[in-house]
Amino acid sequence: MLHTIVLTLLIIVSIALIFVVLLQSGKSAGLSGAISGGAEQLFGKQKARGLDLILHRLTIILSVLFFLLTISLAYLGV
Repeated sequence: MLHTIVLTLLIIVSIALIFVVLLQSGKSAGLSGAISGGAEQLFGKQKARGLDLILHRLTIILSVLFFLLTISLAYLGV
């Protein structure tokens, strides 16, 4: 019973995580954009505002929830 509930929650969180990641706008294209985007994220003065901030925080929450549910499902499967 508990295994089914955790599995159902894991599927819902997985779909929500995919949806939230796809909704986020890309910072730059290519490898150089990824490097400069990471540097801007760490050292930049501009902070995310509005919808980007909400999506960023929601991605963090859903990813942590995903890992916790996955670990608990692996524990219950033993």
